[in-house]
Amino acid sequence: QARLQESGPALVKPSQTLSLTCTVSGTSITTLYHYWSWIRQSPGKGLEWMGAIADTGNTYYSPSLKRRISISGDTSKNAFTLHLSSVTPEDTAVYYCAGQEERGGTPQWSNYDYDYWGQGTQVTVSS
Repeated sequence: QARLQESGPALVKPSQTLSLTCTVSGTSITTLYHYWSWIRQSPGKGLEWMGAIADTGNTYYSPSLKRRISISGDTSKNAFTLHLSSVTPEDTAVYYCAGQEERGGTPQWSNYDYDYWGQGTQVTVSS
């Protein structure tokens, strides 16, 4: 059973880049048919899928965030990292990393039917 743990700053200033790392244990991020996502939930709103990286290293991004987001993997640390640039207070949210196995092609990201979840980490954007 995989376990995921988010880490990164709790407070980020506007216009800066938010970087969060998800460290995976119990399985490898290169395990076949596995996808690793970043998801967030802003106050009073539902879950928002932000992007993902596949076992192959291919990346997938939400169209609404595409200009500001990048996700990278580090096989030596068995981790993947979110970078979100030019943050504003609207990016304040609880950020989750999650993983899933999908053998039938690209997952339906917004079903949120993930096999593994991190506990989430609160990030506040404020000066």
